[in-house]
Amino acid sequence: MRHLLNTLYVTTQGAYLARDGETVAVRVERETRLRIPLHTLASIVCFGQISCSPPLMQLCAERGVRISFLSEYGRFWARVEGPVSGNVLLRREQYRRSDDSGQSAAIARAVVTAKVANQRVVLLRALRDHPGMAASAEVKAAGDSLGRTLIMLQDEQSLDSVRGMEGDAARRYFAVFDHLIVFRKEDFFFRERNRRPPLDNMNALMSFLYTLLVHDVRSALETVGLDPAVGFLHRDRPGRPSLALDLMEELRPVLADRLALSLVNRQQVKGKGFKTTETGAVVMDDETRKEVLIAYQKRKQEELQHPFINEKVALGLLPYVQSLLLSRYLRGDLDGYPPFFWK
Repeated sequence: MRHLLNTLYVTTQGAYLARDGETVAVRVERETRLRIPLHTLASIVCFGQISCSPPLMQLCAERGVRISFLSEYGRFWARVEGPVSGNVLLRREQYRRSDDSGQSAAIARAVVTAKVANQRVVLLRALRDHPGMAASAEVKAAGDSLGRTLIMLQDEQSLDSVRGMEGDAARRYFAVFDHLIVFRKEDFFFRERNRRPPLDNMNALMSFLYTLLVHDVRSALETVGLDPAVGFLHRDRPGRPSLALDLMEELRPVLADRLALSLVNRQQVKGKGFKTTETGAVVMDDETRKEVLIAYQKRKQEELQHPFINEKVALGLLPYVQSLLLSRYLRGDLDGYPPFFWK
């Protein structure tokens, strides 16, 4: 099994990343604040005004360590990586399946089934963790409704039907999401899912975690040789990593939604760590962003028994494992794509 490597997140504005032998040196105002051996890293993510030296970018490209540049608040800007690797025959098969509505529907149905099942687990775990929760009957009803959707998804469906079921399930899930927030309701509440920009603290937190997750999924897909831009549930759009968004769907409840709720309910993040800009967008301050990044890294290190490969894996390896299983299905080694079901 592949080992979980670290991701270096750089948030200090004005930092400069340079090569120092076989290590990455992080310098602030010409003072080296951190050195990390490159062989321990899977990727580097830079937020805001961060610079990298050409020798470091060359070394990272040679060693397969991707460097991503995001805005200070998590909007994707650019990536630096080496030559595209992977089996061209695998990618051609991916493109053929994507152009076939029936084949796309089969993969999309598997992804959506896992997404709905994992959303239902989030609701059931919240009921278990907070037995005195207000509106617990509504949360239970939403969980029952998602259960009925899972039954319908067992039958073969057209791609449009799968998308319709996914949209309906998401609406029912998010309709009760606010009830899962049990502390600091004056600072953290959820009325509806909004983004670009997020308009409240909870949506800002979730959007940031989704950004981190899509980065990890995209990197995993490229590692196994798949094209992250050509999906099955999400269709092609210039600049959109459609396949990364596909695989991300089944992992959102596990790696993002549940973590966001834990950060709020355990009071690890505070309302004062968020601010509203002149445009109405809600963003996190630097300290809160660091707190979230630390929590995300710790979450990725937790282990569970993968239901399909029947091995213990770190949560941070789930994007890689699912990408590998999808590539095996496209090669014909598996009869169907086995999505990840959280228990």
